[in-house]
Amino acid sequence: MRDGKITGYAPTLVPGVTPEQKIEVESRSVPCDGEVGVGGLGHPRIWLRLPIGPDQVTCPYCSITYVLKPGAGDDGHH
Repeated sequence: MRDGKITGYAPTLVPGVTPEQKIEVESRSVPCDGEVGVGGLGHPRIWLRLPIGPDQVTCPYCSITYVLKPGAGDDGHH
């Protein structure tokens, strides 16, 4: 699922469109290369930033959604 508006930001999870694959992470900065995705075909490695608020981001290449674990994600910043 690509960013239809070509804003440069990863899309959000779209129920019924985006695969339901979610991965819990402990950092707001997450690398994705598609290797853990369905089929594992891979794509160029990109870094995704989980925004504050929804605490999740969806990869624009493979549509894997990364969800921040409860209590995680300050990444050492205050």
